[in-house]
Amino acid sequence: MSGAIKVNKDIYYIGVSDPDIRTFDIIMKTANGTTYNSYLVKTEEGVIIFDTVKKEFQDQFFAKVESLCDYKDIKYIVMHHLEPDHSGALPELTKKAPNAKIFISPMAQPMLKSIAQSDNMEFETVWTNKELKLGSKTLKFLSTPNLHWPETMSSYLVEDKVLFSGDVFGSHYYDSRVFDDLVGDFDYAFKYYYEHIMRPFKSDVIKALSLYETLDIDTICNLHGPIIRNNPNKYIELYKKWSTKEDRHHGKKIISIFYVTSYKNTKDMAESIYNGIESNESLIANIYDLTALDEENMLSILEESTGILIGAPTINGDVPKPVWDLLSCMMLLEKKGKFGGCFGSYGWSGEAVEMMNSRLKALKFRVPLQPMKVKLIPTKEELFDCYNFGVEFGEIVNGKMVEMTL
Repeated sequence: MSGAIKVNKDIYYIGVSDPDIRTFDIIMKTANGTTYNSYLVKTEEGVIIFDTVKKEFQDQFFAKVESLCDYKDIKYIVMHHLEPDHSGALPELTKKAPNAKIFISPMAQPMLKSIAQSDNMEFETVWTNKELKLGSKTLKFLSTPNLHWPETMSSYLVEDKVLFSGDVFGSHYYDSRVFDDLVGDFDYAFKYYYEHIMRPFKSDVIKALSLYETLDIDTICNLHGPIIRNNPNKYIELYKKWSTKEDRHHGKKIISIFYVTSYKNTKDMAESIYNGIESNESLIANIYDLTALDEENMLSILEESTGILIGAPTINGDVPKPVWDLLSCMMLLEKKGKFGGCFGSYGWSGEAVEMMNSRLKALKFRVPLQPMKVKLIPTKEELFDCYNFGVEFGEIVNGKMVEMTL
């Protein structure tokens, strides 16, 4: 993929490939590498650049730009997202095309100067329904915040029916053939990207989809992975399916209890808490041994749960690894409106319960109750306390007002 590639008559792909990268942003595996997508649109009155590329690849990027136009012809630069893999070449581009005006979302304004490393650039903030006209082209801006940074936005080229989506509809998947109808099967990479990048912002995805659905879209020019031109509606529908909460339980709220146990003590606590929750007919309680769950199942369970309780013993002064894995998964979760709590048995100091509780608070769960701790084997009285803990937690999830614990 050495030169610019024509997307249609006036639109060119000027992105770059990173086929050897195997981990992106620390948490994502990239078995097929990735791309940093950028686009150039020609009009009778000048050129528009859509996003740039990672700084390490800027020489390739500029070679493609120079094959298509002179820098003096660049009138506008549209930055849908200011993360470094898309803004890395922006400082040098503003030097090469100093008269180009930059378009950003209002939320991006505090970031722009530090990223562009210049005080002399001209920029304008834009939002939904604002338009840019250049020659025979009309560009409509769309506010799509939190997908996946607060300053992200999209835009739509009316005459060409092209959606410049930003990170939405992207995938970490490199194939030199660039277009979805030419590359290999990247469905797994498309879903993996959604789950790790967009899943925590489902409500914002739904809002963005409501904007996209008003548009007649022939092509989706995203910022990572294959350009989508064969059946863009397929990918829009997948996002809608994955982001829409299905009410399979007829309005009843779900509370999920996850536990790890060494000598059955924490399991006994979990079962008593479960019975307490189940005493409320308007709730559904589920109980899971964490050692038997993989990440995909954890995420599905967490997604549908309004309340989440985690139980673990203290082992070597720490939380057992399966629980840390569960807490790590929660980074991929939309946590708004979710309640959390912790419990566990311990032999000596019992640090694990407080560690779990602190982590839930840091993840922005609502944590209404003090953790339930039992030393060694729980007595009948302590198991009854666990039962009442479940009853109380269930009532709070169901709407009982209490002050959150600090």
